[in-house]
Amino acid sequence: MNAQDSRKKLIRLVKMAMLVALSVVLVLLIHFPIFPAAPYLEYDPADIPIFIGAFAFGPTAGVLITIVVSVIQGTTVSAGGQIWGIIMHIVATGSFCIVAGNIYKHHKSKKSAIIALIAGVITMVAVMCVMNLIITPIYSGMPRAAVAAMIPTVIMPFNLVKAGANAIITFMVYKRISHFLHD
Repeated sequence: MNAQDSRKKLIRLVKMAMLVALSVVLVLLIHFPIFPAAPYLEYDPADIPIFIGAFAFGPTAGVLITIVVSVIQGTTVSAGGQIWGIIMHIVATGSFCIVAGNIYKHHKSKKSAIIALIAGVITMVAVMCVMNLIITPIYSGMPRAAVAAMIPTVIMPFNLVKAGANAIITFMVYKRISHFLHD
């Protein structure tokens, strides 16, 4: 590897680290419950820099940023969720990054971005319905039947609102800052 390739990789790594830091700061500053029935399910905009990273650097980078952010958040800002919160964040946001990042990677257009973000939201919502059936009974001690009853009334709407809001903001912000990430 020549010096120029090493420099490009280092710059890319620094930009990804910046997105990690921004994500952690966002969750520290902005987080609030959406549904009174489940106050532990909080909206935060921390996925926006991660989604931007998946668009700018590809799905693998998006997943790597997700893992780093999840571990940092799960051991500091959101430590109440313990290992389960880390796992859920990695799976939720990681699934979004894989789907949306792959779609956008192959066709970088406004239309493709919209399709990628919608597909990412749908994927995240579906994956989190399944993950909540698996993890929430373990984490909370709540019976699986009670969790299943919450899927259409709390879990799906929460994930739809959170992923949808973050996808919309990502769409509005990405093109304005993409030149910085690609320079």
